[in-house]
Amino acid sequence: MTLDPRVKQLLAAIDPAAPAPGPGADPVALRALRRQALKDLNLPPRPVGEVMDTTLPGPGGPIPVRVYRPKEAAAYPAAAYPLLVYFHGGGWVLGDLDTVDDTCRALCEVCRRVVVSVDYRLAPEHKFPAATDDALAAVRWAAAHAEALGARAEGLAVAGDSAGGNLAAVAALRVRDEGGPAIAAQVLVYPITDHDFDTPSYRLHETGYSLTRAGMMWFWEQYLARPEDADHPWASPLRAADLTGLPPALVLTAEHDPLRDEGERYADRLREAGVPVRLVRFDGMVHGFFVNAAWDLPQRRAAYETVAAYLREMAPTVG
Repeated sequence: MTLDPRVKQLLAAIDPAAPAPGPGADPVALRALRRQALKDLNLPPRPVGEVMDTTLPGPGGPIPVRVYRPKEAAAYPAAAYPLLVYFHGGGWVLGDLDTVDDTCRALCEVCRRVVVSVDYRLAPEHKFPAATDDALAAVRWAAAHAEALGARAEGLAVAGDSAGGNLAAVAALRVRDEGGPAIAAQVLVYPITDHDFDTPSYRLHETGYSLTRAGMMWFWEQYLARPEDADHPWASPLRAADLTGLPPALVLTAEHDPLRDEGERYADRLREAGVPVRLVRFDGMVHGFFVNAAWDLPQRRAAYETVAAYLREMAPTVG
């Protein structure tokens, strides 16, 4: 398949001189640029029933979270809605609650879930495994406070894109190994699963497709405290010795994405371990298509419908 013509036009419009993740980049400056880009887009918020900002106690201090409830939620008891805990992408360095606000609003309404979006600690200020510790704390807090959030803990799912997909996968691993709570499903959107820059998809899509090989190498450098941490399954879940007993998984990948092969290999490893897996590749797409609301691609809308159908199957909304 070739690059989708609409995506090709959108990528061509990106200023090649604009600062990007890579050698010499300043994480603080990149975060500011991303926030400004969101303000410049000024997309109207997608309507949902209720949005609430709060914090939860984390191992390194309070963790900001944003909770989304569907429009019709007031008409149903709390037990009607399963929980979806979402982790944003950004290479563990960029991103916050605002960068995935439209994504979480869409998931809330399309999937009919109470969505808890997690603003975990970022690198390089907070190195591995800080983000995974926050992810685990968020999943446990959401499950323990489901009723107060207007949801039910039964049917809880974890999800995330890119680095957030990594954290969702790692949260599932840690919950299995560290005593719950139960997770009904994991939704991994073009997830980072391995510290390996020599896969065919990395070689084919080294530059020119939104996310670059140099950018991913830089993200990993910011994230890891020590080079040997790359082998740890909480950093590279593809390297986990045992994937048995993990929750069923939906894995979405993009054809023209350096991370495509590691995401699909993780799906293969899960399947080999006896975990029910559904793998969907979006042809013609690049990294970022799932969260980039400004692009307004039909494949993005199709991806949300895919997630919604999967979650309805795993844990249906009551009512």
